[in-house]
Amino acid sequence: MRTVASFAFLMLMFLIVPAGCSSTRHAPATPAPVMRVRLLSNQDQVLMTASAQPKLRTASDVRPRALQFPLGQAVQIMLSGDGWRVGGVPLGGGELLLEQEGDGSVAVNGKNYHGRFRFIPTTAGRFDVLNDVDVDSYLKGVLAAEMLSRWDMEAFKAQAIVARTYSLYQANTVGLTRAFDVEDTTADQVYGGIASETDKARQAVDATSGIVLTAGAGNGKIFKAYFSACCGGISQSSYDGFGETYNEVLGERNNGAMCNEAPRFNWGPIEMRKDELTRRIKVWGAAKGNPVRDMGTLDRLDIQYVNRFGRPVRFLVTDTKGTRYTLGSEETRNACNADSGDGPKLWSSFFKTIVSSDTIQFVEGHGFGHGVGLCQWCAQTMATRGYKAEYILEQSYPRAQRRRAY
Repeated sequence: MRTVASFAFLMLMFLIVPAGCSSTRHAPATPAPVMRVRLLSNQDQVLMTASAQPKLRTASDVRPRALQFPLGQAVQIMLSGDGWRVGGVPLGGGELLLEQEGDGSVAVNGKNYHGRFRFIPTTAGRFDVLNDVDVDSYLKGVLAAEMLSRWDMEAFKAQAIVARTYSLYQANTVGLTRAFDVEDTTADQVYGGIASETDKARQAVDATSGIVLTAGAGNGKIFKAYFSACCGGISQSSYDGFGETYNEVLGERNNGAMCNEAPRFNWGPIEMRKDELTRRIKVWGAAKGNPVRDMGTLDRLDIQYVNRFGRPVRFLVTDTKGTRYTLGSEETRNACNADSGDGPKLWSSFFKTIVSSDTIQFVEGHGFGHGVGLCQWCAQTMATRGYKAEYILEQSYPRAQRRRAY
């Protein structure tokens, strides 16, 4: 059974309570939903270090076990053919649940977290590690990892609302079909646990507790509130970036020089050899099941379409046989960055190309990330100009509404 509030329940809450932003924390109308964060994937062992004795329980246990492990020392958790072994002690099979005696008293692979841990078998001898944590405690470890510490409080508050909206959307869409809601990486939101938290991150989450964004008729519904570091002056829509149904709230915008203090507002040239790009693109194509996996040697990479403000949103990949493949903006960036190792990478899909006999130069590059939704550097600029979180959100997600979810 899911530990996160149901989507229907959240929608009911949206219909009841409008919301704004305030520096005063409001008492939650209901408990904060729990997020299931995947910390580690497909592990064969992890190390647990505890400052207070945790309680463990497997699917075969009637009640939790309080095992006496040496405090402050790393204890190995592994999964063998006959079940779990924790510090050499055999336990049962199935899912392993670890409850902390005190919040943050257990570290997994050296990191402490709020909430509890679950160890879920995946394949023979391997498992995922999940952290079940209330969404506000989770966000305190997200904001500090996603934002620069020197940034303004209003930018932090805007990010808190955006990150909460994104989290609950994921929990009630893809989270319904798998064992976890979000990853702890840039695949969703970077989450550093307790050690990454700062006073500013905590204050921003507390000040906006329960507030999310909605879109659509009436009080609307939560949506996938994308954000990235720097749009490079022009954002792109989620339709162009990810092939989603066009949604005005996630449409393209011309932000001008709003984020020009970002280190990667402008970047390039970046040069890559055609044979290396061919290899990368084919690797990406094979992983995604895209026809570009069968391409010949790359000959050209050209802009096919731009959005109404001039940002490229679709590219043509042409091989030496003259076969053309069309890729979306983020597909192109991800394909060019696939299996790159220590080699050069593209910071965004906002660039032009110069084609020569053996290489392609990526020039006039702008921005860092996919450029959909909130631009974090734009948010910071607006905050330093005296604008509140409400205004930042209005500019970042046109026609979105602020609602209280809990």
